[in-house]
Amino acid sequence: MTLSEEQLAEELSDGAIMRVPSRARVVAARFFRSAQGRIGFTVLALMFLLAFAGPLVSPWSYTDKDFTAFMQPPSARHWFGTLQTGADVFAVTLRGMQKSLVVGLLAALISTALAAVVGAFAGYFLGWTDRTLSWVTDLLLVLPAFLVLAILSPVFGPGQWALFVIMLALFLWMVTSKIVRGMAISVKQREFVQAARYMGVPPVRIIFRHVIPNLSSLLIVDATLNVSTAILTETSLSYFGFGIQPPDVSFGTLIADGSKTAVYAPWTFWFVAGLLVVTVLAVNLIGDALRDAFDPSSSRGRR
Repeated sequence: MTLSEEQLAEELSDGAIMRVPSRARVVAARFFRSAQGRIGFTVLALMFLLAFAGPLVSPWSYTDKDFTAFMQPPSARHWFGTLQTGADVFAVTLRGMQKSLVVGLLAALISTALAAVVGAFAGYFLGWTDRTLSWVTDLLLVLPAFLVLAILSPVFGPGQWALFVIMLALFLWMVTSKIVRGMAISVKQREFVQAARYMGVPPVRIIFRHVIPNLSSLLIVDATLNVSTAILTETSLSYFGFGIQPPDVSFGTLIADGSKTAVYAPWTFWFVAGLLVVTVLAVNLIGDALRDAFDPSSSRGRR
């Protein structure tokens, strides 16, 4: 059944114009229709809530010591038990989770932003700009990131975790930047970019206003997946003493300490190890669901 011209004119005059949902709404709807998207989002939200709201309900701070309870199993007084120092495992674990989540998020955001800028500039300008940026990218790709960060670990002293985040991010962006470069070359040929160039819009403004926003789907998915990569890398470095330095704690330092007593005091190891696995799994589920949501051809994204 179709509207006549008179009915259509009346509908338009009344302001009843069909609204087309924005791309963000479509992607969000596809994301939350996915079971893995809902599960990942819920679990990660609970992890953040536990990490940042949990200390508010805990009777112990991560710096407190109970000198009457060394290596005690979980109890009503100490929910996750205690360490050899008398520290409350619940409070210390949440502090470590806070640090690892912050490090993972910041490293992922910085690395993705760097990949977007470097890849977009290389793909848009080409020529010597492309050759120079590609040379730097290839150089960093062949460097052993773990070894370089381990050598630089003396610089990451107490309270220098922000410097550690920056150094970690510097080794996470190269592969994505190469993908962005290829996509930027394609976007550069689009009509709206050509029109902006003919109108005299500066190249830098075109890159930040037109090229990079049109690569948002790739960048959002990449940033999400880089969170789990950064958390695992930080955990590995901290496990060997090359990451977050005492007196601060993270997943890696707690797992390193707990592995020494895991056999006869499993609560010092398995709580933090379990939270690490759940957090990384939730982030990966969100990344997979976002990738499907941004891909119109994905059968899973339409479910």
